[in-house]
Amino acid sequence: MALLELYTKYNRVWIPDAEHVWKSAELLKDFHFGDNILELLLEDGTEHHLPVDPSKPQLPPLRNPDILVGENDLTALSYLHEPAVLHNLKVRFVESRIIYTYCGIILVAVNPYKQLHVYGDAIIHAYSGQNMGDMDPHIFAVAEEAYKQMPRNQKNQSIIVSGESGAGKTVSARYAMRYFAVVSKSGSKTNVEDKVLASNPITEAIGNAKTTRNDNSSRFGKYTEIGFDRRYRIIGANMRTYLLEKSRVVFQADNERNYHIFYQMCSCAHLPEFNHLRLLSADEFEYTSMGGDIRIEGVDDKKDMEETRQTFSLLGLKEDFQSDVFKVLAAILHLGNVKIRNSGDGQSSVPPGDPHLAAFCELLSVRAEGLVRWLSHRRIVLVAETVVKPVPKERAVSARDALAKQIYAHLFDCIIKRINTALQVPGQQHAFIGVLDIYGFETFDVNSFEQFCINYANEKLQQQFNLHVFKLEQEEYMREDIPWTLIDFYDNQPVIDLIEAKMGILDLLDEECLFPQGTDQSWLQKLFNYLDANPLFEKPRLSNEAFVIQHFADKVEYQCTGFLEKNRDALYEELVDILRDSKFPFLANFFQEEKQISVNSKGIKVRPARPGVKAANKQLRTSVGDKFCSSLSLLMETLNATTPHYVRCIKPNDVKLPFEYDSRRVVQQLRACGVLETIRISAQSYPSRWTYIEFYSRYSILMSNQEAVLNDRKQTCKNVLQRLIQDPNQYKFGRTKIFFRAGQVAYLEKLRLDRLRGACATIQKHVRGWCQRRKYLRMREAAIILQQYIRGKKSIRKTVSAAALKQGWATLVVQRYWRGYRMKQIFQVVRLASITIQAFTRGWMARKRYKKMIEVQKALVLQKYARAWLARRRFQTMRRLVINVQLSFRVQQLRKKVEEQNKENRGLMERLTHLASSHSHTVERLQGLEAQLEKSTRQKASAEAREKKVKEDASLTTAQLRKEIDAVNLEKQNLEKRFDVSTKEAKESFDLIKRNLLEEKEYEARFRKIAENSIDIQTQDHEREVEALKEEIRRLKEERVTLQRKMEEGGQMNSDLQEQLVQLTKHAKAIPELRRGLNKLQNQRNSIDQKMKQQSEQARAKINDITRQLLGGAVEEDVVLGLTTDDSEEINDGEDLLAPFDGLQKAIRILKKRQKEQKESYEMQVEGLNLKMDHLQNENSKLQNLFQEKSDLNENIRQEVSRLSSENSVLPELKLQASELQRQKQELEAHVEVQSRELAEKTEEITNIFQKKIQEESSQLRHFQEKAEELEELNRELQGRVEELEDETNQLKTQLVMESEAKNKLRQETSQLTAENMDFEEQLDQKDRIIKKLQNQIKSLETSQKAKQTPTPAVPKDYLGMLEYKREDESRLIQNIILDLKPKGVAVNVIPALPAHLLFMCVRHADYVNDEVKLKSLMSGIIGAVKKVIMTHRKDFELLSFWLSNTYQLLNCLKQYSGEEEFLKQNTPRQKKNCLQNFDLSEHRQIFSDLAIQIYHQFVSVMEKTLTPAIVPGLLEHESLQGFSSMKPTGFRKRSNSTYEDSETHTISSIVQQLSVFHSIMSQHGMEPGLINQAVKQMFFLVGATTLNNIMLRKDMCSCRKGMQIRCNISYLEEWLKEKELQSSHAIDTLQPLSQAAWLLQVNKSTDDDAQQIADKCTELNPVQIVKILNSYTPIDDFEKRVTSSFVRKVQSLLQDRDGSTSQLMLDSEYRFQVTFPYRPSSQALELLQVPSSLHLGFLTRI
Repeated sequence: MALLELYTKYNRVWIPDAEHVWKSAELLKDFHFGDNILELLLEDGTEHHLPVDPSKPQLPPLRNPDILVGENDLTALSYLHEPAVLHNLKVRFVESRIIYTYCGIILVAVNPYKQLHVYGDAIIHAYSGQNMGDMDPHIFAVAEEAYKQMPRNQKNQSIIVSGESGAGKTVSARYAMRYFAVVSKSGSKTNVEDKVLASNPITEAIGNAKTTRNDNSSRFGKYTEIGFDRRYRIIGANMRTYLLEKSRVVFQADNERNYHIFYQMCSCAHLPEFNHLRLLSADEFEYTSMGGDIRIEGVDDKKDMEETRQTFSLLGLKEDFQSDVFKVLAAILHLGNVKIRNSGDGQSSVPPGDPHLAAFCELLSVRAEGLVRWLSHRRIVLVAETVVKPVPKERAVSARDALAKQIYAHLFDCIIKRINTALQVPGQQHAFIGVLDIYGFETFDVNSFEQFCINYANEKLQQQFNLHVFKLEQEEYMREDIPWTLIDFYDNQPVIDLIEAKMGILDLLDEECLFPQGTDQSWLQKLFNYLDANPLFEKPRLSNEAFVIQHFADKVEYQCTGFLEKNRDALYEELVDILRDSKFPFLANFFQEEKQISVNSKGIKVRPARPGVKAANKQLRTSVGDKFCSSLSLLMETLNATTPHYVRCIKPNDVKLPFEYDSRRVVQQLRACGVLETIRISAQSYPSRWTYIEFYSRYSILMSNQEAVLNDRKQTCKNVLQRLIQDPNQYKFGRTKIFFRAGQVAYLEKLRLDRLRGACATIQKHVRGWCQRRKYLRMREAAIILQQYIRGKKSIRKTVSAAALKQGWATLVVQRYWRGYRMKQIFQVVRLASITIQAFTRGWMARKRYKKMIEVQKALVLQKYARAWLARRRFQTMRRLVINVQLSFRVQQLRKKVEEQNKENRGLMERLTHLASSHSHTVERLQGLEAQLEKSTRQKASAEAREKKVKEDASLTTAQLRKEIDAVNLEKQNLEKRFDVSTKEAKESFDLIKRNLLEEKEYEARFRKIAENSIDIQTQDHEREVEALKEEIRRLKEERVTLQRKMEEGGQMNSDLQEQLVQLTKHAKAIPELRRGLNKLQNQRNSIDQKMKQQSEQARAKINDITRQLLGGAVEEDVVLGLTTDDSEEINDGEDLLAPFDGLQKAIRILKKRQKEQKESYEMQVEGLNLKMDHLQNENSKLQNLFQEKSDLNENIRQEVSRLSSENSVLPELKLQASELQRQKQELEAHVEVQSRELAEKTEEITNIFQKKIQEESSQLRHFQEKAEELEELNRELQGRVEELEDETNQLKTQLVMESEAKNKLRQETSQLTAENMDFEEQLDQKDRIIKKLQNQIKSLETSQKAKQTPTPAVPKDYLGMLEYKREDESRLIQNIILDLKPKGVAVNVIPALPAHLLFMCVRHADYVNDEVKLKSLMSGIIGAVKKVIMTHRKDFELLSFWLSNTYQLLNCLKQYSGEEEFLKQNTPRQKKNCLQNFDLSEHRQIFSDLAIQIYHQFVSVMEKTLTPAIVPGLLEHESLQGFSSMKPTGFRKRSNSTYEDSETHTISSIVQQLSVFHSIMSQHGMEPGLINQAVKQMFFLVGATTLNNIMLRKDMCSCRKGMQIRCNISYLEEWLKEKELQSSHAIDTLQPLSQAAWLLQVNKSTDDDAQQIADKCTELNPVQIVKILNSYTPIDDFEKRVTSSFVRKVQSLLQDRDGSTSQLMLDSEYRFQVTFPYRPSSQALELLQVPSSLHLGFLTRI
């Protein structure tokens, strides 16, 4: 659509205004081509005619629709021009109190001059990980974008913060660095993040000062590189400074101050550590009192000094370095107070006794004589000689000031260098993010060399910015496959060439500085001569000491005065030599010759975007301009090698008032900072860019029915646009977005608004027509009624006469008397009938009460016996269980003893073997001695034969040998005695084993006998239950007979009632005939009654006989007689003919009621019968289980016997008997199984019979009801009724016969079952006899080998509820039950918290045996293993839930069994007996409590990490109300690098489903409900806090429809709480702030009552949050209204008096409620716990 076509009536435009720059006006009529004026209506109501050139109309810019005003991104506006940008910023800043706004890739930050609550850690965490554009604009969003792109693109980043003084550059840069420090914790002990932040107070103290525009103005440029390692954690930082304003040290304008550090030192002059500096008050020093005011409102210099010193220490700068710095600063102050006197004749002098001069020389350790001389003299070096020349006072003062500036500059550089050194930590830097805090474009009334350098730097930055914007636009178009056309944008390269090129301004300035006699005027003349032809350079008309440069932002006039001096920055060499020779090393190092250091010292290799301009002369590199060019060139190289991010700070007013907006000052800064240039580049192409989904959602109202039906929304959007906008050049279709030219979105909004207005008009038309027609119909109806009354009145007047009136009166009198007579007769009849009915009713009620009393008495008797039977049954069941437990325990004890005896036997056998071996060895030795003896004898004989001399020696040898033989024989006897003793001991131990075996057999016999007794008891119980079942059946039959009789009586009464109803309808004259008919009917009734009485008596007699047969003659005769008497009485009561005739109606109602009562009682009885059958089946199953237990017991006995047989080889007959017993046992088991199957089949058959009988009785009852209905319908045929009654009687007889047969069959089955049980008992007795026979045989065998003394065996003790393990098995226990345990298997297969119970049972055993070492080792092992599992599986929710539940249960067990009074109140006697006895585990309880808290917090953290990604998309962004869109498409253009692929879509169902998963897992693990409630409450708090925080930071979410969506989503969470029965957790209370925020978005916000209502109801929101929501409220449609500023102020005034309210904007989503572990004693009996085999804990022994 052409732009001229948009200038239609009611559209608004912007026209220039001197005061507000632009003001709004509305078109009064359409504009057509050729019109010469534009008729406008201003906002104040005045008309304005704007002249327009008809040939080339220059129309004013159009104003955007209100729906687009207040956008987060200026480029999303439909009309992109200066007034739209200015107005959008004003609306956001003044009305919404929002200081940040995007302008494409630029973040525009307006200084609020007020502390805002939008910079806390909660805000940082809220922006962390978010895409740029998802949240409201913020400096944190830009920092997050830079931090995110660094690892994604593997490229360094830069954040360029610019703006004029007072715009907030320093604060913005500080917050950006603070963001990096918070989100990228290094995890090291160097605290490098704190050091990076700590550098800011120092640099601000030495580089910031108060100016007329800003109280904390940075007087230098700073580029801080924050280094990151490969894990993108801060590893260090480096700082570069640019163009320090040294002149401020010696000069300040009015209302300005020197650098802050001087005033901080003067405020601490009284401190002892500053006494040696000889400091005075700041107003007593020349350099600190020039501006007049030495204080800043709201700033405490003394407190700031403490912070500065603390940051020095934090950075590792020691006290010595600080002292040196303070010495130099104090010396500069004293130097400024040195007085220089005028001596005349162009000479000057310095008094040698000046105290400040002495202080300066003392502090810096310099010679006072040399300083006095060279301050007032100058050395001139000529060709042949050197001349010392005095200088005038002015030159001497300049030399003094130059010395002070030079010292301060060197000190500044030294401090920055030391800070950089402190910020470097070991490690290799992988990437960095640079934060550039640099001055913006400046233009003052008087602009000098500083402004020239600043504007030169901004020209370079603007060029780099233009190229970057152009590049991003091109990438966007290429990504969307849209043809790229070259856009003309401003290139400021000519201005840069004018300044830095050869023969440029800086080159000529350096050249002029070479000449000693060069002046500013001569330099200016050179500029005019060389640059006059350049269009960007101008000469001012009214000044010869200035020149003008056309910068990108504006024309600036520079005063040339001082350019040469500031560029030279000259200092006399003699003064430098004095300082170089100082004995103060810190100062002397400032002026030493320094080696040339490579500029790129950090190893960062960058490539400049364009080659830098080389200096024309190498000798000029030492000038200030040359140094600035070099540092600026390095900065641009660094920026070109990084991805830049731009922050433009705007100063809203010059008077520093909060939220005051000066449009003239703002537009001046917008032009200077490049924002408007960005807007212009965007406006030339396609500035508005909407996704297809956003377009479809917004403009579906403009689609036709055929277009809306299409499934392809993308094609639908194309068809609609081609139809609405004919010019295809006004839009382009990309892959994911639609690109619009300027104004097209406003045109579509106009079409949409017109369609809505048309729809509103149509609705109003139909509603008004309906209202008018409704009104017309009511009036017409009223007119008709009036006409009827009027016409009737006229007719009456015409027809009524006196005779007619009398006749009518007489008729009325006759009618009155006749009606009275007739009503009297009827009254008498009704009265008589009522009295009769009352009599019969009272009699019937009395009889009913009597029967009820009898039934109650009988019921009491039955209950007494039933309760006694149940009590006996419970006792017997408990006794059987106790016996079984004792039996199993004693068997285990016997097994254990047998194992111990086996061990002792093996030891004895080993000992016997050893003795046998020693005996054999002794025998062998004896044989050897005998052989030697024989040899000696032979030697003796031979010796006597050969030589007689050795006879005496031989005799001696023989005697000695005899002695040895005697000793050997003695030893042999001793060995034989020992062998006999050992053999005797072995026999005794063997006898002991036999006796133990005998006792075990006796125990087994006793237990078997007890089991058999329990079987007998169960058999008896079964028989008693059968008898009770018979009694129930008998009573049921009696009640059915009574019901049939009452049905017959009801049929008779019903027939009489029907006859009465027929007779009453006749005329009163037919009463005699009626009485005759009644007499006849009465006669018939009497005859029928006689027949029915006979039949009833016969049926009753037969029923009594059948009942006596079923019950075995046990029925009481008086009951039967009573029933007969009652029936006869009821029949005889019918002798009166008139009474039944009159009372039939009420009798039928009574009959129906009685039928209903009988039916209910009958159904209850049937249900009771079913319960009895179920009980019988349960008893049978228990009996089978008992048989199985006995079988298991026999199996155990068999195993024991077989084992003993194998060990005792001396009992061969025992094996045969055991095999015989085995065979008999198998036969007995087979027989038991057959009997069990038969018993089950018979029980099932009996159950089927009973069910058939019940079904038959139910069908009979239904048949009776149908017959009752037939009686009501067929009351005219009395004979047919009698025949039907006879048929029913016959059917009843048949059914009774069938029931008697079923009863007989049941009796037969019962008797057969009893017989089988008796056979089974006989078999058990036979088995018992066999076992006794076997035991007698064992006794006889053991008696033959019995020892003399029989030791008494020890009685085993009862240690139930404990598990025993060996010390070496402790590691296996911990490994199997903690480390290797999987929650899923345990949760499904065994009871919850089983590991906790098992571990506590092991603890109990260690306590019982009083083993302190074992107990401490076990407790330490448990705690260490649980901690290891938790640390290893920190993200496993199921495992954390499992061990939280078990740790809590173990803690409860330690309390429950501690023996303390407060924990024993709810214990059972058995649990009290099982309490710990020897050790106090209270310390371990505290350790377990701390461990449980640790697990709980980790458990909650895992839930939070899982749930957090779904909260905002599911609860805030998801639209659960279908067809009710609450989102306003913004058209925001995200950066290319910020666009992610579509992730998983989360809805409110996702949140509910995840919560259900959490709840299900916790419930499966048996977690305490109190802990579940606390966890759910914590999750709901997280949901509410996260959602509310996002609302606070997302202006697009603050709308009425979004509030409705949030309320709907909260209702889903409430329903989930009700479904899970978690209302007691009070989790919904944590969503109150969110609910109130949603309500605040929906409520009216216009009147004072609305404000009061908001203040009363929003109690959970603090005033800051309420005001934030009101300011951020954004209408979605034009029909909604914005919140006015006056209403916001009204709400603020009402909230001022609120007590206890905080000023925090964000809720702390990381807040944790204090967890409590309520004491809940366990009902689990430890002695009944079984250790599952799946846990592989076979080494544990149940005690």
